[in-house]
Amino acid sequence: MKFLTNVFFSLFLLAKFAAAQIPESENASDILLQMKKLNVLGSVLYIAAHPDDENTRLLAWLSKDKLYRTGYLSLTRGDGGQNLIGDEQGIELGLIRTQELMAARRIDGADQFFSRAYDFGFSKTTAEALKIWNEQKILSDVVWIIRKFQPDIIITRFPEDKRAGHGQHSASSVLARMAFTSAADPKQFPEQLAYGVFPWQAKRIFWNNYNFGNVNTTRDDQLKIEVGGYNPLVGKSYGEIAADSRSQHRSQGFGIAHTRGNSLEYFSLTAGEKADSSLLQNINCNWSRLPNGFAIGQMIDHLIKNYDPSAPYQSLQSLVEIYQHINALAPGYWRTVKLQETLELIHVCSGLWLEATVPQAYALHNQTIPVTLRVVNRAPLEITIHAVILNGQDTTWNLATQPGVNYSLVRRISLGGLPISQPYWLIESMSPGSYNVQDQTLIGRPLNPPVLEAVFEVRLMGETFRFKQNVFYRFTDAVKGEIFEPLTIIPGQMAYCDPDLLVFTEGREKDLRVRKQLKTLRDEDEDNSVIHPAVLSNEKKSAVRASSIAITPIPGFQTKDISHTGSTDEFLLKSNLTKDQSMATWVIHTKNGSTDTLLQCRTISYEHIPRIDYFKQAKSTVVSVNLKTAGKKIGYIEGAGDKISDALSAMGYTVIKLNEDMVTSAELQNLDAVITGVRAYDVHDWLLGKYGVLMDYIKNGGNLIVQYNRNLGNDTTGIGPFPFGISNARVTEEDAPVQFLLPSHPVLHFPNEISDKDFEEWIQERGIYFAQHIDPRYQAVFSMHDSGEPEQNGSLIIGNYGKGYFSYTGLVFFRELPAGIPGAYRLFANLIALNQSKGK
Repeated sequence: MKFLTNVFFSLFLLAKFAAAQIPESENASDILLQMKKLNVLGSVLYIAAHPDDENTRLLAWLSKDKLYRTGYLSLTRGDGGQNLIGDEQGIELGLIRTQELMAARRIDGADQFFSRAYDFGFSKTTAEALKIWNEQKILSDVVWIIRKFQPDIIITRFPEDKRAGHGQHSASSVLARMAFTSAADPKQFPEQLAYGVFPWQAKRIFWNNYNFGNVNTTRDDQLKIEVGGYNPLVGKSYGEIAADSRSQHRSQGFGIAHTRGNSLEYFSLTAGEKADSSLLQNINCNWSRLPNGFAIGQMIDHLIKNYDPSAPYQSLQSLVEIYQHINALAPGYWRTVKLQETLELIHVCSGLWLEATVPQAYALHNQTIPVTLRVVNRAPLEITIHAVILNGQDTTWNLATQPGVNYSLVRRISLGGLPISQPYWLIESMSPGSYNVQDQTLIGRPLNPPVLEAVFEVRLMGETFRFKQNVFYRFTDAVKGEIFEPLTIIPGQMAYCDPDLLVFTEGREKDLRVRKQLKTLRDEDEDNSVIHPAVLSNEKKSAVRASSIAITPIPGFQTKDISHTGSTDEFLLKSNLTKDQSMATWVIHTKNGSTDTLLQCRTISYEHIPRIDYFKQAKSTVVSVNLKTAGKKIGYIEGAGDKISDALSAMGYTVIKLNEDMVTSAELQNLDAVITGVRAYDVHDWLLGKYGVLMDYIKNGGNLIVQYNRNLGNDTTGIGPFPFGISNARVTEEDAPVQFLLPSHPVLHFPNEISDKDFEEWIQERGIYFAQHIDPRYQAVFSMHDSGEPEQNGSLIIGNYGKGYFSYTGLVFFRELPAGIPGAYRLFANLIALNQSKGK
């Protein structure tokens, strides 16, 4: 069992030490900070619900001032939020926010963890969040992470009541408190104990009180800690580090300014032993905590005292001796943690540069690829590279390095046995409120284990060590210089649908193209050409025969294979459902007798995070809806990121994307409607300057539809012809009953008759950021509310101004249209047709 525990925690530590996205060198200040941290045996786990919930100032202070091992457990990956930098939603947004959290942790020094909970959107009650997540399932995850991380104390961000402002917020604290007790009980989730963990009782659990907006939960009688200090080794105050960390949450628009000077944090005890002077009061955080550990602490004191920042390699002899003494301790958590920290220090103090790269970003899961190994000894030391291990394949090198010499070796490595690079939480189908992960050892990890890792066996100071380095795709960009990106392993065959959304109306036929998706090419020797993903063409010929693709037939639709080439199959589709609304999915699979569904590789790329690849079914969502449209030419002003314009094109409209220079009277006069994307007024300052142009457009018979914006207060005169405010009011129950306040209003009758049926099957919510303080010249069309709450009338307001119309809507069309909800299409078509409805 002791051996199993040691192996387990070694794997667990990879969650942090394998997280670096590029090979890096530590500077002299970083090394000294790591040495000081080596002498501290204390740990803190911070728990909240979402990315961006964490207190980055406190995390930075705990990690870089107190030098505790600090972790942040975000129960969700932020899948249900809004996206300010692109149109990704759902699991794709969760992938982005996962990487943003990893970037934040690289700055503030904490470790990152997740449960399997899915962020299903805004929740108003704790009970709803716990029910949708499956309380016991997520509780087991929190218990598992506590047993692995073994925190001395736990801190929650939120209270357990409505002051938390979000049901998922309060639920995170409820689960943390329950796990505080359950993690110590061997009868709770006993199956976990087979994986090397033991029951663990943290000393105490705090709530980190706060003063946000109108909610002040701080009091003078609470434990107060000063966390606003300055760290000369980092060259920044903890407020500056916190701002840099929090500003990584770009998809949420959470960039903030640096703060400097004193800053108090407040804490209330939730459970456990009282503390009135410090967070880890009465907890031994030095080496005397471990049997035979006191001498190691003295050795580290000596190491720090004699450290020469101009020659870190002179500390190697002491570090090797410290490593040997730690290794001689009885197996346990702190032994494993400190061995890994010491190993990292030995590596960075040696100045040894180790690199493993491939000439391509993508590789087939069963092929052989060349890996270039590079070594540079940057210290006046005798360092020998005995061997390098890649995917279990050993290469004996026996390289006696000379200082300053750049050594390289190319080794062809088989990728056989390695899985495709699917994020582990996406391998299995989801439950309604959570991901499913069967491999217990993966639960809690922020990312997959390295897809391919080079293990360098290095001998120095009379000892042999294993230094691990991820294998990267390395290339040079003409503007950005040297770039390291992940290596992604892909299936042998992939395809995608063009388009991935089809809207059928009145029995019309539509084309669906199924294209082979290529990420690598093979020549006659089955070697791969170097292809950068930015210039990759999906039109190149594939070795896969066109006849290998088939479409799963769906009742109510006819499919005819009309052409195929080496890279594309084209199908003519027709819906027989002209009256009844329906939504379905065409799934693409092979024709080789297998029922295996072909996968599509989706790539997400932003400058502030590493390239993200994941795989989903090659499919097209098809909507057959009794839909009529009026008007043809639509101007669309993109906002913070949505796919409404794609849905409009699928409905048959001609969509013109408008920028600042195009919003002119001459340009708008030929448009049947102008639509602003979600939060367009939040992200485009120039829109307020176009107020006069847009109002003249309406007055002359135009139709302006504004989708939700937020936090604009009580007066939005600069948006609509008459004043109204925007509130935080929302209806989060997607099946909440909808009352028709104005049954005779044209938006309910032309060109489509709208009924209760059109609000069936909506996903995640009804609407957000409803209008408030509404001028009487607007008409509120709908009323709706969540259970136990008052009616909300601001989901859709319409005003007649001159010859035209203005509409503001908080209804979440940006979710419903890409999801293929038929009723949302019909209602949106009616909004577009408002200025066409007169006299109808």
